[in-house]
Parts: sequence; structure tokens; C-alpha cells
Amino acid sequence: MAYTVTGIERETDDQGFLREPDYSDEVVRVIAAAENIELTDAHWDVVNYLRDEYREHGHTPNFRNLLKAMAELRPGTDSKALYDLFPMGPAKQACKVAGLPQPLGKGGY
Repeated sequence: MAYTVTGIERETDDQGFLREPDYSDEVVRVIAAAENIELTDAHWDVVNYLRDEYREHGHTPNFRNLLKAMAELRPGTDSKALYDLFPMGPAKQACKVAGLPQPLGKGGY
């Protein structure tokens, strides 16, 4: 599987995660469409947070830390709200939509 973004084919692993991060907004739109997600400002907040964390730490947070950070960024955000945004699992599906490689392991930080 691969995504074509602005005429360039982006290589993925067998689960559809990019092998190398792509921080363009267009890649988010392409992957979100493939995942049947209509992007809202709340989606973009999660995407931008995950991208910042990946750039800074080299990996993305686990679900608990993602939830805590998003509740601070968007008061009232709870686990249901994150699952409404990314129904296949916020910690993984949001990383895929953000154009990041697949998060590995259980822990994160």
C-alpha cells in the first residue's frame, strides 16, 4: 500500500503507516480521506500535537498521555471525544493520519 501525495508516492508499511514521517498538510488530508475521516479543528489539534511530540522525542505518546495533553489543550476532551475523532484507536490511527510512522510498543512515555 502507498499514498500518492502531490504526485509523489509515499511508501507505507503493511498497516498503512508511512515509513518516514511527512509533515505536510496534504498528507494528512490524503490519509484522512483513506481512513474515512472528515477533518475538523479538533483533528488538527491532535495531529499537530502528535507531530510536535514526534519531532521533539522521536516517538509519540501512549493513549493516557495523549488524553492528558489534549484535555489541557482542549478542556473537556475525554477518551470518548478522542475515539469519536479516531474510532480505530486515537493513539494509533491519529499517528497514521498525522503522517507519522507506526508507534511501536505499548508504553510510549
